[in-house]
Amino acid sequence: MLLRLAYLAVTNTLSFMRLLPMSDRDMEIEILVLRHQLAVLQRQVSKPVFTPQDRFLLAGHLHHLPMDKLRRLILVRPDALLRWHRDLLRRRHGAASSPRRPGRPRTVPSIRALVLRLARENPSWGYRRIHGELAALGIKVAASTVWEILKKHGIAPSPERTHTTWANCLRDQASALCRRRVNTDPVATAEI
Repeated sequence: MLLRLAYLAVTNTLSFMRLLPMSDRDMEIEILVLRHQLAVLQRQVSKPVFTPQDRFLLAGHLHHLPMDKLRRLILVRPDALLRWHRDLLRRRHGAASSPRRPGRPRTVPSIRALVLRLARENPSWGYRRIHGELAALGIKVAASTVWEILKKHGIAPSPERTHTTWANCLRDQASALCRRRVNTDPVATAEI
């Protein structure tokens, strides 16, 4: 696209330089001949097809002309030409303001390496715990990013833990309290 645009710019510059040595009378004759050829083509072609480069060239040059001259000179309606010009400006400003890569930016390799290191050194930690440790270190990364890094490298994001039921948890707590009371209370030890 840029190569074609450069080609069009060079050919237009050369054709403009060709007009410099011409007299006003010669230019007027050439314009009359070109207008007549355009009228002949308009009679023969029902609907011409414009390439994006044609639209770019016409929108870039002809939007300066008044509407009455536009109606006589070009093959399309003036509102189509104005639409092409708006599209041209939208593309130019859209391309300048759009990000280079769509989507979320990549995670820094050092953070990825740290996530993997924490996961390997602490196999009982899940992705949420690793996320918390990173946050404690001042590293801002989403928990879902930690999950994706672990998943991508074949590490289970939440390790398989031995699940304790609620009843087992209460039983363990009660026995721990009883042991603590027995060890610290002299009356309880005498009764046993």
